[in-house]
Amino acid sequence: MTIVSFLIIGWILTWFKFDQTFIQAFQELFNKTITRASYYFIFFCFGAVGDIVLLVTGRFTEYLF
Repeated sequence: MTIVSFLIIGWILTWFKFDQTFIQAFQELFNKTITRASYYFIFFCFGAVGDIVLLVTGRFTEYLF
């Protein structure tokens, strides 16, 4: 559930050109070129970590209903 939320947040942020800013900042900081797919993959990973935290703490079912 958190994965979907983070992907939606990433999608909404693209309306404000945050993806271009993030990609440029990542390139300048780490000297690595990433694409928009990598941008969404990073949001996917944040959401996956959030789901794992909810699962470990036992609060995962609270957010399903």
